[in-house]
Amino acid sequence: MTVIIVLFYFLFPALLLALSGKYTIINRIGVIVFCYVGGLVIGNVGLVPETMNGFQGDLMGVAILLGIPLVLFSENILKWLKMARYTFLSLILGVVSVVIMVFVGYFLLKDSIPEAHKIGGLLIGVYTGGTPNLAALARGLNVDEDIYILTHTVDLVIGAMVLLFLITGAKRFFGMYLKPYKHTADYNGFDAEQTVSAFESYSGFFNRKNFPGVLRAFGFAVLVFAAGYGMTFLFEGETKDTAAILTVTTLGILLSLVPAVNRNRKSFQLGMYFIYVFCVIVASKANLQEIFAPESAGLLANIAIYIALAMAGSLFLHSILSKIFGITNDDFIITSTALSNSPPFVPVVAAALKNKEIMVPGMIIGVIGYAIGNYLGVLVAGILELL
Repeated sequence: MTVIIVLFYFLFPALLLALSGKYTIINRIGVIVFCYVGGLVIGNVGLVPETMNGFQGDLMGVAILLGIPLVLFSENILKWLKMARYTFLSLILGVVSVVIMVFVGYFLLKDSIPEAHKIGGLLIGVYTGGTPNLAALARGLNVDEDIYILTHTVDLVIGAMVLLFLITGAKRFFGMYLKPYKHTADYNGFDAEQTVSAFESYSGFFNRKNFPGVLRAFGFAVLVFAAGYGMTFLFEGETKDTAAILTVTTLGILLSLVPAVNRNRKSFQLGMYFIYVFCVIVASKANLQEIFAPESAGLLANIAIYIALAMAGSLFLHSILSKIFGITNDDFIITSTALSNSPPFVPVVAAALKNKEIMVPGMIIGVIGYAIGNYLGVLVAGILELL
């Protein structure tokens, strides 16, 4: 049975990704949602033996330590920073807004949420980066599986509502006090469409011609994994997982500056595959009876309040700061989208704003968010724990 379960962990996400090219509903709902559903089903119908608990933890560690560097390999951070001169201020204001609201939420709810500092770290990671950062920080901060699933589930619901607002009414609402978009960016022929597709499409991923490049990227990821795993022997307790996550993040960023590593555009998709594997495993460890038990209703409500405060609160704080510093309406909205919903949603919102030009700034901000999310999440969680 153990072999069958492990095969499911690794083959189910691959099946979803293969089917996502044929059935658009999978992409519309989200591959990660199906991963959670699959993991929750096998974990709560008694298929996963309790003897696998320790092994599941090891598999989660392997998946996340391979996934994070692969996600970062294809993104040359220095290249993005050079092109992000006028968007960098909007990024800073957005990050500051998230950090402030996470601190506010912590002080309001720290007595109502167990280990609230860890939740704060997760929210920083996901609202500056995205799902890869959330998964990495869950491992690095040693967050309880039930709390992680509950946090991410609520995040998906509230995030969908915020995204709907950004697509429909945000431009008109914030346009009442933010100045309209006017400037024209010059990115020296930078192909925005190609960059967007690099994030959201698995088209051609399974073609044989891509296999050598994917295999090379995987080889580099294994080396980074070995370095991250080696760091765990230098620390004790929860600190060792944090050290491993920060090590693979740092090495992933550094290797992205190497052309031989950076030129493979499919490494991001391979990294996301391992993130999806992580999500299936962690979902299979969650106990739905405990999560949705009557005595857990208060915890669910408090986490929902914390997430709503962090996401919606930071959105409005960011808009006020944007007003003060002269950020345009479209730049503010696309920055908020890249931070709170991650790069794959940038083209959706850009299309709704009828402004294709802002896709590039949005992608720039999203990629930088992926790079800094783990560092900020660990830092904020540590500070909150000391307060």
